[in-house]
Order: sequence, then structure tokens, then C-alpha cells
Amino acid sequence: MTIPPNDAFTLTSHSDSAPLRSSRSRSLTRSPSPKIAFMPSQHVTNNDVKRRSSRRQRKSSGFVSESAKLADVDEALERALNGNGHANGIIHHVKTIAPTTQVKKIDWEIPRKVFHSSIGLLTIYLYTSHGSPQRTIIALSSSLLIMVPADILRLNYPPFERTYEAVLGFLMRESEKNHSNGSIWFTLGVLFVLALYPLDVAVMSILILSWADTAASTFGRLWGSRTPPLPPRIPILGLPLAPRKSLAGFLAASITGAAIVFSFCGWLAPAVGGVNPVWDWTHGVSGPGVDTSSLGQSVKATLHDAGFAGLPTSGWVGLTVISIVSGVVTGITEALDLGNLDDNLTLPILSGGFIWGFLKLISWFSS
Repeated sequence: MTIPPNDAFTLTSHSDSAPLRSSRSRSLTRSPSPKIAFMPSQHVTNNDVKRRSSRRQRKSSGFVSESAKLADVDEALERALNGNGHANGIIHHVKTIAPTTQVKKIDWEIPRKVFHSSIGLLTIYLYTSHGSPQRTIIALSSSLLIMVPADILRLNYPPFERTYEAVLGFLMRESEKNHSNGSIWFTLGVLFVLALYPLDVAVMSILILSWADTAASTFGRLWGSRTPPLPPRIPILGLPLAPRKSLAGFLAASITGAAIVFSFCGWLAPAVGGVNPVWDWTHGVSGPGVDTSSLGQSVKATLHDAGFAGLPTSGWVGLTVISIVSGVVTGITEALDLGNLDDNLTLPILSGGFIWGFLKLISWFSS
């Protein structure tokens, strides 16, 4: 075979072709020379193998995350650009503009909620065992003599703060670590209703503080993002509502409050045989629930003289109406925005006050 004189491998003139042919023919018995690639070679690295295998796994599982999508974009750009040095800049730009979804971790405050709810169980135990409200008031007042000085030291003395939070920090919110402890306001709220409200109303108020507040917080964190927020103010009344409150939390508090009042008045209080109940199955609103003031008696006498026979507040109908109104009151008072006032203080005072006031109001029209 004769090699053309313009071949790229021709190193001598045409007159030297014979020796060249013999040399070339001898080379045919050897392994062929490697071909020279004038394009950048595509090396298959371990990372390529891992990316391909991981992509196959993702496709088979049906789940593709944001980071996996970016990895596929990287690989596609590398193949398209053939390693010409521009891929890194483009990939960096894609990573910069690619949307990232960050799921905010929910702090369920489980130890705090367990402690919060246990107060309700303790309250029921004291009520069913006919515990003395006066002794409870003395015990809670004595506890404040320890809690308040300890909180002052915590806020002003860092070594004590570290020890305090190491022991009781799991019961505190992050917002409380630079402010007064919510347990102080909780105790003050309980003291207020025990000292000033009828026992039945006080117990219902404490149960609302213990369970309705916990329900609102739990379901608000769970489903609050899926329900619309509450309006800035209550229609007609114009009372401000906290912007962080949701419809899910409001409904949870309302349902829990209605269930508490219904169960207490309809089952727990009659079973225990409490003294001076605010409601019973036979008479409806009774005892301290009746408005005995001159205004209440005057309104009731006027309605009686006008021939108004009165409305029944006893039985299932009366209890249902009282429970529904109490539930709505619970949801509203839990969602109120009262500035820097702690809801552990305001919730039992306002909910108990409204429930007691509603009982007195319907006593004007009771038969």
C-alpha cells in the first residue's frame, strides 16, 4: 500500500517511500497507535456515577427535592457546555436564583403545655374533694413570695439566671427569658378569680385558662397557616385582636370553652353537689348567678308587670345557650390584644367576668 505524499504522517520525500513502506508494514503487526482527540475528553468520575445512580433512585421513588433538582441542572449544564469553563458561573447563577423553600420549625412547647393542662386536673381534684378555696388562696399567695423575688434575681443577676433557666427553663418561652415569667401572671389570675368570683365561676375560669388556652395554642400552630387570620378588630364592638391569632386557634378555644361550661354545669357540679351553684337543671340560673342588685330586680319587676312571663334558662336549652355564649366569650378573650398584659392574667379574669355577667343578664328574663 502506498502512502499519499500529502499525508500528515509523511516525514520524508517521495524518494524515500520504499523504506517507509517496509517500516509501515512492520508496524501493522503491532497494536494500533492511540488516536489524538482534538476535543476535550469527557471523563466519567465517581461523582458522575453517583449523580446518575442517585437520579435513577429518585425517579424510581417518585420524590425529587429542591437540592436534587439543582443537581440535575448542574449535570445538564456540564454536559451541554462540554467542560469549556463557563459552567461554574452559570450553575452558581442558577443556584442563586432558584427558589428555596424553608419550612419553619414549630415549637410545640410540650413541657409547658403539659404543666399548663395539669393545673386544670389539680383544680378538678380540689373541687371534687371539697378543698377550701381560702387555703388555696393562702398557698398561692405564699408561692408568689418565692416566685417574684426569684424572677427579679433572674432578670438582674446573670449567675442566678443561668441556674434558674437550667432548672426551669424548659417551662419558659423564649420571649419570657427577658421578661417576667408567665407563671407569675398565671398565679395572679387564679388568685383573682378565686378571691372575687363565685366558686363555680372561678373553677370554670381556671379550667378555661388551663385547657382552652392550650387548645388555642396547639391548634393555632397546627392549622393556623391553613386558615385565615382574625380581623384586626371585633365587628361592632371594635375591640382589638392580636395579629398573630388565627381562625383555627379561635375555634379551638371557643369549642373547648363551650365544652368546659357544658360539662361543669351539666355534670360535674351536680355530681359533686356543690354549695350555691350558679346553674342547675331545675331552676336554671340560680344562687350567685342571679342578679340581686336593685337594677336587676327593677328590670325583672318591670317586665313582669308588662306581662312578660320570662324565658326558660333550665334544662338542655338553657344549658346549651349558656355554653355556646361562654365558648364565644372564651375565644374572643383568648384572642384579644391588650398590649403588654399577659393572657395568663387576662384570660381567666375576662372570661369568668363575662360568663358571670351573662348569667346575671339572662336572670333578668328568666321565668
